[in-house]
Amino acid sequence: MRPRDPSFRVDGHAHRCDAGGVILASHMLIYSDDATATRAFFRDVLGFPHVDAGTSDDDWLIFATGASELGVHPTGPLDDGSTAPRHHAVSFIVDDLGSTMSELREKGAVFNSGPDDHGYGIVAMLRVPGADDVQLYQPRHHTAYGI
Repeated sequence: MRPRDPSFRVDGHAHRCDAGGVILASHMLIYSDDATATRAFFRDVLGFPHVDAGTSDDDWLIFATGASELGVHPTGPLDDGSTAPRHHAVSFIVDDLGSTMSELREKGAVFNSGPDDHGYGIVAMLRVPGADDVQLYQPRHHTAYGI
């Protein structure tokens, strides 16, 4: 069996994703009540490079989100007395949350919170049209996305 080549091209630039094993990349899904508005937000406001998936929907964009990492958090009781249920969350890491928030606001982005100190980093919740908020954060912990 021939090994899979984890190389791909975005906007004419060669990229390589290798998670160290058989996994080539991660693919996040955001379910939206207004997929067109959500896709436009990721394309126009966040500026994510994308490809057209080539389906019958003429606006079915798949976005490159850059390097990725995966954290696993426990469910159950939290220090504040609340409970963390089993769920999935989308977070985008930034190097300077304050300047990122300013830049995105100039493009029309709205934040539902932040910047807030969460201990592990400085956090803001970014409103995504048609979908749930995503977290932007400036981490204080070691990151794995560059290894």
